[in-house]
Amino acid sequence: MCHRRMEQKNASSFTGFILLGFSDRPQLEPVLFVVLLIFYTFTLLGNTTIIALSRVDPHLHTPMYFFLSNLSFVDLCYTTSIVPQLLVNLSGADKSVSFGGCVAQLYISLGLGGTECILLGVMAFDRYAAVCRPLHYTVIMHPRLCALMACASWITGFANSLLQTVLIFLLPLCERNKLDHFFCEIPPFLRLACTDITTNEYEIFFVSVIILFIPVTLIMFSYGRIVRAVLRIKSTAGQRKVFGTCGSHLTVVSLFYGSAICVYLQPSSSTSKNQGKFISLFYTIVIPMINPLIYTLRNKDVKGAMKKVFWKDSDSR
Repeated sequence: MCHRRMEQKNASSFTGFILLGFSDRPQLEPVLFVVLLIFYTFTLLGNTTIIALSRVDPHLHTPMYFFLSNLSFVDLCYTTSIVPQLLVNLSGADKSVSFGGCVAQLYISLGLGGTECILLGVMAFDRYAAVCRPLHYTVIMHPRLCALMACASWITGFANSLLQTVLIFLLPLCERNKLDHFFCEIPPFLRLACTDITTNEYEIFFVSVIILFIPVTLIMFSYGRIVRAVLRIKSTAGQRKVFGTCGSHLTVVSLFYGSAICVYLQPSSSTSKNQGKFISLFYTIVIPMINPLIYTLRNKDVKGAMKKVFWKDSDSR
């Protein structure tokens, strides 16, 4: 009993954590550094371009691109909250992170991840209104309602993050301060706990079901109605246009939710440490980079806006 109290006392005196990251594979670190630096650069360029085009081009001043620019901003912030620290660690520098820095990173990354979950659900509702209720679309997706839904996504995401962060840092971590991960995330913290974490796992599972499955249910309902509506369209060109726009969103949804479910809806014991790291790499770095590509490559509006902007610049020269 005294030993347990002493360990918990040591936990409260932590000045920081050591992020082990990929230190067990030193030969992989230089390769990862170069690859992630390239990915991060493309993420910054891609998402900044979408945000800028959504502001500059009047044709993109619609609810769909309002939510898309919100999503790009989330991806931009989410990656930036993780990658710079990871690049410093991979460069062979000090792998430690302060206690306050770890709390901030967990809170911000978790908040942004939750916000993206809800935003993807809201975007599915927007597509449903555009395809199934075209005559009432401008009334349903009023700018004030769009702003309200975007604000609700941000508030819900960060409210959940605050709850999770507080509960995680209330866990007794004893004298251990080495996180076997490349950033401060919930699963590695659960492995550090020197107490029964069954209650925490149930709580995380319950909240994850709400944050993940309520938007997924909304997405499935919306796309079920969209498919029915599209099949009634006799024009093949019309069907292609709808499926092109909705297909981009569904691709992003599948990638993001698939990887998030693998991490947060499985018991920490069932996922190997290395597997968890690489899944986390996928949804923290790869997905934010490819999201702009998915939305722009098949989107004539965005490609048209890019041509206008870049051609204007070249003509002015």
